[in-house]
Amino acid sequence: MDQTVIRNFCIIAHIDHGKSTLADRLLELSGTVDRRDFREQVLDDMDLERERGITIKASSARLRYRAADGKDYALNLIDTPGHVDFSFEVAKSLQACEGTLLIVDATQGVEAQTVANFQLARQRGLAILPVINKIDLAHAQVERVTQEIHQLFQRDTPAISLVSAKEGRGIREVFERIVREVPPPRGDPDHPLAALIYDSAYDSYKGVIVFCRLVQGRLRRGMGITLMGRQARFEVREVGVLTPKPVPVDELAAGEVGYLTANIRDPHDVVAGDTITDTATPAAAALPGFRPVKPVVFAGIYPADTQALEALKTAMEKLLLNDAAFHFEPEQSDALGQGFRCGFLGLLHMEIVQERLEREFGVTLVLTTPSVVYQVKRRNGTTLEIDSPAKLPSPPDIAEICEPYVAAVILVPADALSAIMDLVKQRRGTHRATEFLSETRVQLTVELPLSEILVDFYDRLKSLSRGYGSFDYELIGYRPEALVRLDILINGTPCEPLSSIVAKDRAHEKGKTLVERLKTLIPRQLFEVAIQAAVGSHIVARESVRALAKHVTGKCYGGDITRKRKLWERQREGKKRMKQFGQVEIPQEAFLAVLKI
Repeated sequence: MDQTVIRNFCIIAHIDHGKSTLADRLLELSGTVDRRDFREQVLDDMDLERERGITIKASSARLRYRAADGKDYALNLIDTPGHVDFSFEVAKSLQACEGTLLIVDATQGVEAQTVANFQLARQRGLAILPVINKIDLAHAQVERVTQEIHQLFQRDTPAISLVSAKEGRGIREVFERIVREVPPPRGDPDHPLAALIYDSAYDSYKGVIVFCRLVQGRLRRGMGITLMGRQARFEVREVGVLTPKPVPVDELAAGEVGYLTANIRDPHDVVAGDTITDTATPAAAALPGFRPVKPVVFAGIYPADTQALEALKTAMEKLLLNDAAFHFEPEQSDALGQGFRCGFLGLLHMEIVQERLEREFGVTLVLTTPSVVYQVKRRNGTTLEIDSPAKLPSPPDIAEICEPYVAAVILVPADALSAIMDLVKQRRGTHRATEFLSETRVQLTVELPLSEILVDFYDRLKSLSRGYGSFDYELIGYRPEALVRLDILINGTPCEPLSSIVAKDRAHEKGKTLVERLKTLIPRQLFEVAIQAAVGSHIVARESVRALAKHVTGKCYGGDITRKRKLWERQREGKKRMKQFGQVEIPQEAFLAVLKI
């Protein structure tokens, strides 16, 4: 295909600004998807995405469009997620494109993830086309949002397209701008093959399906290829493009985006960011690819049925193909048996992975309390990186514990500023800067411990700002803090999955909240169950689950009191023996409750 008629672009925006709806209109008006087959959120093919109304995976499709100049263009579109936890999907998509549509909601304006995605696109030197969406809404504020976009671009004053993706208004102009302003791809089809792997998926019949962007050379069926990262060699079985359904073609050339299958059965052979080359005439060097992301949140995932361990491992390996940001390694727990220590980009990412494993692969799971990676400096001069409270050395061996900090950008309405500042203070945050974007919008720059934003920070932010707040963050390094390990003891026995690392001055508060919640969740036994929160050998909080009572003197309806005392004494001895040898089963709800504290 002639490169001058190819345009590779993606759609980026903050969550819920209308990316998927705009992608629907582009697919519909270009005639890519037949009206009979059309449905809302065409590119969101997972049930989970459709139920939650969010994009989780970057999806691609080739559009055919006849422009005003009379030429037929091939537009390769990649729709991306908007939530901060899936920023790696955005980074991968940007690497495969020359331009991007930056969507901004006419009612919400520029949000935190809008800024973050804009910076990613600018760093890669892409053509950025700003689009204001939802102009059909009665409370749309086009002038205010236009000013915010100009402020975002600073010296540049780009043309801004006004569209209503829902009604299809302004879509034709967007098509023309893509053709005019997004540069065609560069690359020589006659050079040795060099293709970037930006995504992959697993098919039980075809094996691993590799999605790639050709930078140099040609790719055709029957060709011998090498994946340069692992030096794995295969023969191409099928080459095709996504429309968004897979359609086989004879050949892909430099500048095109498509897929290939080569009967790859081992998921470990394919790594996002790797380079595909011709085995006969290989490329001189691998493509730059993209920087792999490091997980920031860790949790243990265990099969509820110990017999399902191998099934869980196979499911995780297949999921890893489709989600390169996911990370796992084997782990052993005294309480839960064999499982995996898993790394995620955030709590929503963890929740999505759990649901995908349970839905797509039919594995029932138990998750432990999430934690971040801490750096522990020991007295002998060595430094450890730990992602689980169980790996924390004994207190006398610790010289210092450092925890990860993030620089967060928070955008909120001006009238919610004081409430958000209080929230940042409660989470041990430090205020760095305040900037008024307009009379009604404020941008806060703060620094926070990563552990404090893991669970419910985003929910609290949305609640205090009446749904208008947003935030984005990036890691800035480690800082020493006064931290301790908080253990939960059930009848004097530590329950490892419920342990956590907390700030020393908040250990009592968190311990008290934990034991109170567990008291309501652990079922009553035939003996009293003591639930304690401890820091080292010091108990900071305690609650008890009362024993199931049996009225042993109910049959005594008179006579001497000594007879009743004998029965009570015998019952007391029995309960003492039962408590000594009995096991307390902790339900999954108890572990989930810890996640929400």
